[in-house]
Amino acid sequence: MAYVIGSECIGELDSSCVDVCPVDCIYEGLEKRYINPNECIECGACMSACPVSAIRGGLNDLPDPVWMKDNTDFFAEPLPGRDAPLGDPGGATTVGPVGVDTPLATNVARERS
Repeated sequence: MAYVIGSECIGELDSSCVDVCPVDCIYEGLEKRYINPNECIECGACMSACPVSAIRGGLNDLPDPVWMKDNTDFFAEPLPGRDAPLGDPGGATTVGPVGVDTPLATNVARERS
């Protein structure tokens, strides 16, 4: 199971997790980061680097199913203002900041502000 970034990341775009990811699978939305489940090699480097403990995964730290679906939706569903899903572009640096979040992350960010 790929690692998942939860709600603790909303508003916290520290790049510590990105810096340690050996396969460049952590993408930046507007307010939150997302791990591509098809590109993640499940090494766990991001989990220990996260300053807000937002990353879950592995057998002993199962992610919340709501955020697991949200993380998958970031890549599998068209994001607001886009015609097609992001899919599996093969690395976050080739894409750069996406500039938009999933509807769930957007709603949570609004509630917090």
